[in-house]
Amino acid sequence: MKKPNNQNEYVVIKAIENGVNVMGLTRGTDTRFHHAEKLDQGEVLIAQFTEHTSAIKVRGNAKIFTAFGEVDSEKSN
Repeated sequence: MKKPNNQNEYVVIKAIENGVNVMGLTRGTDTRFHHAEKLDQGEVLIAQFTEHTSAIKVRGNAKIFTAFGEVDSEKSN
């Protein structure tokens, strides 16, 4: 069953450390950053894929919860 357009998928991002960056990327022929948030340890962001957001990039140590499961991002050196 296809979901109505107003019920897009959500992801939950929980920062494990200070300074986790979350960036939304646009849809279309040119992918661009359109929104950015910085999370500190323990903060949670609930993000949604929309007609404008096709991807979400997470930089830093965080837990990401989706309908497909849980993913840990890692701090880069």
